Amino acid sequence: MNPKDVAAIVTGGGSGLGAASAEKLASEGAKVTIFDLNEAAGRAQAAKIGGHFVNVNVTDQASVAEAVANAESQHGVARILVNCAGIAPGAKTVGKEFVPHSLDQFRKTIEVNLIGTFSVIAQFAARLAQADAIGEERGVIINTASVAAFEGQIGQAAYSASKGGVVGMTLPIARDLASYGIRVVTIAPGIFLTPMVAAMPANVQESLGKQIPFPSRLGRPDEYAHLVHSIVTNPMINGETIRLDGAIRMQPR
Repeated sequence: MNPKDVAAIVTGGGSGLGAASAEKLASEGAKVTIFDLNEAAGRAQAAKIGGHFVNVNVTDQASVAEAVANAESQHGVARILVNCAGIAPGAKTVGKEFVPHSLDQFRKTIEVNLIGTFSVIAQFAARLAQADAIGEERGVIINTASVAAFEGQIGQAAYSASKGGVVGMTLPIARDLASYGIRVVTIAPGIFLTPMVAAMPANVQESLGKQIPFPSRLGRPDEYAHLVHSIVTNPMINGETIRLDGAIRMQPR
């Protein structure tokens, strides 16, 4: 699908991988709506790329439904969805002094990363399925997992479970939506220079980069966005999870 003049939604588009994806799609002529809980960051990025912003809590079904409708009122039926909204808390199953992992923290991670992703997919696809096709397809959904879905580290039980769920639902959703000509693809990034990593000391960032076989550096958000564009424009990529990680295989810590 050529993104030019096509409506797109990017969740978590105010920063990091989402911001880079929104910027790349806008540069290719897409009409981008950014969904983000951080209003200041979301509005700033939307203004930068000439897009539209909606304040959205992806764990709230009503908020998501209203946001998708809002985006459609601005740009028409969205045909590209990039799900980047997520959180990455860390906690061991059994913490110091034998304290068990907080169930509330575990639940919140699943609600944001997995249920939130699915909620946006469902609302987006329900509207897109009713639209006319463009050529042989109606649109494409791109989700963000993580290499932690496969090699979760110490303290990543909740995060890995949530991202593993995103990987696990990719193929069945692609099969669900195949009859509508809607593709579903997931990207599993490795260690990227997101705001969380950028806040770490320079020596820590350098150490993380050296763990990556090649190229031995942190991934750049624009490289994630480049893959997003490649997926959008290649109609045969469907039902797959693509690792974008420089061949890293994460160690326990």
